[in-house]
Amino acid sequence: MDKKKRIEELVEELNRYAYEYYSLDNPSVSDKEYDEKYYELKALEEEINYVLPYSPTLRVGDRVLEGFTKYTHKARLWSLDKAQTFQELRDWHNRNLKFINEMNLRGENLPSPRYVLTKKFDGLTINLTYDTNGVLVAAATRGNGEVGEEVSAQVKTIKSIPLKINNEDVFEVHGEAIMTTEAFENYNKNSEVPLKNLRNGAAGALRNLNLKETAKRNLSAFFYDVGYKEGRPFRNYEEMLDFIKSKGLPMDDYVKYCTTLEEIEKEIAYINDIRFDLNYDIDGVVIAIDDIRTRELMGYTVKFPKWAIAYKFEAQEATTKLLDVEWNVGRSGRVGPTAILEPVELAGVTVKRATLNNIDDIRRKGVRLGAEVFIRRSNDVIPEIMGVVNESLEGTEEILVPELCPACGAHLIQNGVHYFCENTLSCKPQMVKTIVHFASRDAMNIEGFSEKTAEQLFEKLDMKSIANLYKLNKEELLTLDKFGPKKAQNLLDAVERSKECELYRFIYALGIPNVGVKTAKDLVNKFKSLDGLKNAKFEELVSVQDVGDIVAQCVLGFFSEEKSISTIEELLSLGVNPRYEEKEVIASVFEGKTVVVTGTLEKYSRGEIKEKLEGLGAKVSGSVSKKTDYVIAGAEAGSKLTKAVELGVKVLNEEEFEGLIKE
Repeated sequence: MDKKKRIEELVEELNRYAYEYYSLDNPSVSDKEYDEKYYELKALEEEINYVLPYSPTLRVGDRVLEGFTKYTHKARLWSLDKAQTFQELRDWHNRNLKFINEMNLRGENLPSPRYVLTKKFDGLTINLTYDTNGVLVAAATRGNGEVGEEVSAQVKTIKSIPLKINNEDVFEVHGEAIMTTEAFENYNKNSEVPLKNLRNGAAGALRNLNLKETAKRNLSAFFYDVGYKEGRPFRNYEEMLDFIKSKGLPMDDYVKYCTTLEEIEKEIAYINDIRFDLNYDIDGVVIAIDDIRTRELMGYTVKFPKWAIAYKFEAQEATTKLLDVEWNVGRSGRVGPTAILEPVELAGVTVKRATLNNIDDIRRKGVRLGAEVFIRRSNDVIPEIMGVVNESLEGTEEILVPELCPACGAHLIQNGVHYFCENTLSCKPQMVKTIVHFASRDAMNIEGFSEKTAEQLFEKLDMKSIANLYKLNKEELLTLDKFGPKKAQNLLDAVERSKECELYRFIYALGIPNVGVKTAKDLVNKFKSLDGLKNAKFEELVSVQDVGDIVAQCVLGFFSEEKSISTIEELLSLGVNPRYEEKEVIASVFEGKTVVVTGTLEKYSRGEIKEKLEGLGAKVSGSVSKKTDYVIAGAEAGSKLTKAVELGVKVLNEEEFEGLIKE
């Protein structure tokens, strides 16, 4: 067969498979079959130097671009007016009613307002252009609404975006490039410089000239508007959304149609309730008039369309004064800065502290003591300082890295952008956190152990090694505050019980940098024994799923340290017995299925049900999507149950779950 013809066939097949997988959630081929055809295509392209502009091999991102070029949109991308109260929405709705009534008095026949509600995604706006052959010929950022930057190569790394569609008219479609929490966490596992939040992760990926870096972030996208289209115009927004969906462009599942303010208020309350359960960021709800003729007559202000508005949720950003910087020592010895702020209300809580990351980040953002700073709530955790109010910089002071460890007084050493205290044995925060981590539930699970206990073991019993936990005696413990005979004996019993432990817990307990519970499990399932992991080569380590170069180097570095090996040998000599038992996956209806658990179960803790499901071959997820197969709902199940019902996902109560696994 002609090689060019074979390339064209393979490209068509692989793009169809991608559409089935990402848009329909209904793959027709196995991953193995897809990979075989993909590598055949790649080899043929390299052999005859023939690559179609919509080839799936372009998604890999193996180039470094020289720079960005400007792109003029065919139609303007508008900003949206914003409302933060229902009164503002009511006023907007009343203006719409008044306008429609006036137009109808002049002979128009406009329908009563029907509103379309969609989520307002907090990512980076992208505008795609498809030509008359259905080929994606350009992708650009919003820019000033008229001219943006072309990011076609970056956007092609987003696997859910079709590179070729069935279409005969030129059109532009707007959407939002986002980063999911799963992609964010996977990236940060192996990144030397972790991402700060989902939005920055997406924006940074599309603004990166190194396409390999863009591809590594595994972005997603949602589309919601056609700004320009040749051929027959749309009659309403619903028809437009159906068009977007029919072309295989990824869309969010949530689209609601409302005719009253009461319905809109109910939907906004629902989205606000579930927003932090989603695996991506949103910051509001977009409300737009459905009828296109009404939109055309209403027109635009200088900045906004009059026919749409964004209801913004409570601000996730605020400004306040930076009072001080506190330097704290982590378990790894890293000395990191935390901002002490003038208290400010943000998203319903009073914020007094914020993340500063490292000294390079501080200098890049121009943060100084006494300055007014912008803070942003990042993924529902401690806020982060995003920048400074330039007008507030007069009379401020430079932030300096301490020369000595704030905890033990030892000299700090610099490694990259971070500073470390190397006094691992006598630096209290390091040793205390190491002991607490070792004893934690996911690690050696020493019941009744607390940070307060660890502090006393360090201060009063001079504990400088985790192995010393297994040398404790009752007399020593009785000298500690609030330790009576019963509490002392309970702790000794818990320490003794911890000796018989699962190998993955022991590996996690050792505190190998970048090795969490899941990675420890994956490593143990591959190497089967402590010696197997200890003697593993780099190539063997990176062959483990989700283990990249950085994690592999961390494992190799840990086991090359004499101190690590001597600590392990001492623990084993004291009776610690980490064991590995290969678990047979029980054949069940849950094998290969994605399951979400929500609410409180009677017979299982969250950890127990997860372990049970994994033993049945299931993948346990934290969020409900169209790819979820089952939701197990206990008492007080909340928004995840609501979303499951909305998506038609099979919902099981605890009794039904147990019935299925007994069959």
